Amino acid sequence: MSNNATARPSILRLDNISLTFDGVTKVLDGVSMEMLAGDTKIILGAAGAGKSVMLKIALGLLRSASGRIYLFGQDVTDFTENQWYEVRSRIGVLFQEGGLFDSLTIEENVAYPLVNRSNKSPEEVHPHVEEALRFVELAHTLDKFPSELSGGMRRRVGIARAGISDPDLLLYDSPTAGLDPITANKIMSLIIQERETRNATSAIVTHRFQDGHMMANFRYNSESKRLERIPDDSPLRQRTRFIVMREGRIVFEGSERELDASTDPYIAKFSMQRSAH
Repeated sequence: MSNNATARPSILRLDNISLTFDGVTKVLDGVSMEMLAGDTKIILGAAGAGKSVMLKIALGLLRSASGRIYLFGQDVTDFTENQWYEVRSRIGVLFQEGGLFDSLTIEENVAYPLVNRSNKSPEEVHPHVEEALRFVELAHTLDKFPSELSGGMRRRVGIARAGISDPDLLLYDSPTAGLDPITANKIMSLIIQERETRNATSAIVTHRFQDGHMMANFRYNSESKRLERIPDDSPLRQRTRFIVMREGRIVFEGSERELDASTDPYIAKFSMQRSAH
């Protein structure tokens, strides 16, 4: 590991994590991976490969059968729910389908992380909610309910909620699933913008290689307010890695170029060349 890499603190480390459901089905099988500050991980794999389960383990929503979990430099494996509560306050999450509360307004949904994890009143949080919703171009939806918004809009609200607490780690679980290509690209543009604006470490679980390709090759220019290609020598490009999971194991980790060069039939399914057909 380079001196530059070792200078960056560890944000998330999974050490030989295994999990079995019903005592029979092995969902995760010896999974190890690490994210340093500023890293981007794009996690690919077929349905049931263990991608979402790995995120839930990292959040303490599921307990592993074996292995250790480290967040922000501390071993959190045996933390109580109260201890996890504090750790999660530093993590922004976009769950599948947006994960919004149907009975709450959009403002209440976005405010939830701040109201729930601090002593701030809804009135104190309101300006932060407005700013977060402006970020995703939905400031006009404060009083609406999730059922009144399209799928893409609900996903954008989820992005606003994930970033409102200015987290150190952002986790996105299938943010573009079920969306048309134009809306999916809009969602990915916002995720890229959020990564740069908040300078957060990011992991994205996705079935679409195109999502990973955008994360690996584009950054947000705050002056032009547009996406631009990441220069080949940029640290951001070097810190972006693809992970491919299969049957609960990580079978590949590397750059986009290394992914494209793989001759393994399963891994090649997720490469740029295969995705283009």
